[in-house]
Amino acid sequence: MEKILTSLFTKKPSLFFCILMDLIGMASLLLPALGEWSDLIWAPLSAYIFYKSFGSIGGLLGGAFSFLEEIIPFTDLIPTFTLAWYIQQQNTDKKKSNPNIEDAEIIEIS
Repeated sequence: MEKILTSLFTKKPSLFFCILMDLIGMASLLLPALGEWSDLIWAPLSAYIFYKSFGSIGGLLGGAFSFLEEIIPFTDLIPTFTLAWYIQQQNTDKKKSNPNIEDAEIIEIS
């Protein structure tokens, strides 16, 4: 299961990029009434950017979640990109601190 989680996201966008994308998505909340209509344009664009940013199946699933989060009214506060970055970082750190036996060097003692 851990290998599946670590291989979900193949690309690694920066934290700055992820926060910026979330801020753009949340900006529609600043425009009462008109803002939710702007999500009709931003939702598919956000999903595409998410997929291209993270890649693989994780990017595809995250892109679908990002699309739904943007298209459903008043859910723009969920920081989808930043959460995905955090999950990716946690999985990367876990892999570094707990390497698989295949990653270890085998030393023969005669």
